[in-house]
Amino acid sequence: MSNDNANQSGYAKLGGLSYLNPAAPEPWASFIEQIERVRPYLGPLERWIETLKHPKRTLIVDVPIERDDGTIAHFEGYRVQHNLSRGPGKGGIRYHPAVTLNEVMALAGWMTVKNAAIGLPFGGAKGGIRVDPTALSPGELQRMTRRFTSEIGLIIGPDRDIPAPDVGTNAKIMAMMMDTFSMNRGGTATGVVTGKPIALGGSLGRQEATGRGVYLCAREAGKHQQIPMEGARVVVQGFGNVGGIAARLFRAAGARVIAAADHTATLVNEAGIDVPAAQAWVAANGGLAGFPGAAPIDIEDFWQLECEYLVPAALEGQITPERAARVRARVVVEGANGPTTPAADDVLRERKVLVVPDVLANAGGVTVSYFEWVQDFSSFFWTEDEINARLERIMVSAFDAIWQVALEKQVPLRTAAFIIACHRVLEARAERGLYP
Repeated sequence: MSNDNANQSGYAKLGGLSYLNPAAPEPWASFIEQIERVRPYLGPLERWIETLKHPKRTLIVDVPIERDDGTIAHFEGYRVQHNLSRGPGKGGIRYHPAVTLNEVMALAGWMTVKNAAIGLPFGGAKGGIRVDPTALSPGELQRMTRRFTSEIGLIIGPDRDIPAPDVGTNAKIMAMMMDTFSMNRGGTATGVVTGKPIALGGSLGRQEATGRGVYLCAREAGKHQQIPMEGARVVVQGFGNVGGIAARLFRAAGARVIAAADHTATLVNEAGIDVPAAQAWVAANGGLAGFPGAAPIDIEDFWQLECEYLVPAALEGQITPERAARVRARVVVEGANGPTTPAADDVLRERKVLVVPDVLANAGGVTVSYFEWVQDFSSFFWTEDEINARLERIMVSAFDAIWQVALEKQVPLRTAAFIIACHRVLEARAERGLYP
């Protein structure tokens, strides 16, 4: 094959988007491959499938700030609205030095699928800045956040696109974004972001929602696989707002968290890690490194620990085909977005390892974000018990529907979730038609 033909082939695989590099296709290529696997199940809606391969709107912005030492620094920011056929965009803001347009596009695509699979009235969006937030002072972080918000303010809003926290951001960042958008608009707009502090219209239960959703999906998968939660061994990668909370809920249900990993350390304790103690250590020290309640282990050995539940809750692309071949878990529950590559998915399926996909397993966060958005519009707020009960009802209902499609079509849960989601998105697209 000539270089020109090879480039054309790579271009086609990326959805025909000239601004992506075929030599470095991940993770957008993973999303495109997942979409392609649904094609045989779309029927007449297949004529609209290219819609899902072309983000509706991609914004790249320059974010200049004055550093504390008087110098000027520039950061690259993104906001991608993948699809808005079913409602306003919804998706987090990521601050990380490895953020790329490719990554943000894929994350926005997964948000489209996630919202549709769960049945939320949102499209998919995502944003980010290429920055290490820990390298900025509080003042620099605030100036960067406010400038970024002003730059993407062209396309966000309570009825247009609603950001939320993601890797490297938190409720405080959301407060800054809400305030900046409100000041530019000339009136308070609490619904422009979710994941805010409670005092600014945030929702009870939001901080724990993603981890809670991971646990609920693991519990439901365990019921179908006849895995008792009492005594089940759990391995968790990522020990922050998702993995740490999921680990705590597993432990409270009688499971044993035997290993945990974050960016500072990988630890194991076959007798079970004291999760509350580990969380307290992370809060005080910034990571698991040095935690006295477990022993260090090599990260590659981590992936082959024998367990009932493996929870990748860090970044995308962690379970490669090589690692999948060594996984000794009965169920993989994806707390992160895109932690398993399509090739690794195939390996796990061949080895009869059940994978509960990210678009279902980590949807608890966006579900409670939806609750927050609704509460902000109505100015009527629910109790935490009400929120957790509504979350459980939605997550269990979505799990059951996806499980049923997987049985009927004899496909993995991920493909089943994509079938449901793509039908909903493309039906909305078809009904709306093309403008003009």
